[in-house]
Amino acid sequence: MLGRLAILGASGHGKVVADAAEAAGWQDVVFFDDAWPTVLDNGPWTVIGTTSDLLRSLSDFEGVLVGIGNNTIRWEKLDLLIEKGGRVVSVVHPNATVSIRASIEQGTVVFAGVVVNAGANVGAGVILNTNAVVEHDCILGCACHISPGAILAGGVRLGNSVWVGANASLRQLVCVGDNSIIGMGAVVLQDIAAGSTMIGNPAHSLSI
Repeated sequence: MLGRLAILGASGHGKVVADAAEAAGWQDVVFFDDAWPTVLDNGPWTVIGTTSDLLRSLSDFEGVLVGIGNNTIRWEKLDLLIEKGGRVVSVVHPNATVSIRASIEQGTVVFAGVVVNAGANVGAGVILNTNAVVEHDCILGCACHISPGAILAGGVRLGNSVWVGANASLRQLVCVGDNSIIGMGAVVLQDIAAGSTMIGNPAHSLSI
């Protein structure tokens, strides 16, 4: 049985984090958000203060997490919590399947239906969203978001702050550079340079 968990960011994504945390055994889940006191709740969970309030009360919590979907903001907040000595934890929903031979770093959330297979290494502050698949020997950098139903085949490597859209598929051994975006349903067959936005099947650069 786990104790008290603070989630920074009373967002829709934060609700899913809180729900997964309770399913994983956290007994008392509360939110902090800079919209407080205008925002006092996030669904059934209470918002009890701002970021500054959380930083002053870190010792009151057995675990802290960031419930913000935006990769850049999530990483900034997570880095702040680590710097200030917060006990940053990961949450794995009990209906996820994570190999004992995979590794998941702090601040990462793994939602229901996710599969993480042997040899995979998932960095800090990552979101593995509902029914995503991270196959064997994949390496994910920090602050990535793997959206619902996305599939990373064996040996895929993602840099930091990569967003893989819902139901996208990445061929085995593909490498994706930092801060790239892969659109929903895209099929990635070759390496992607940092800062790229890719859409379609096969995936190609988005022209604006």
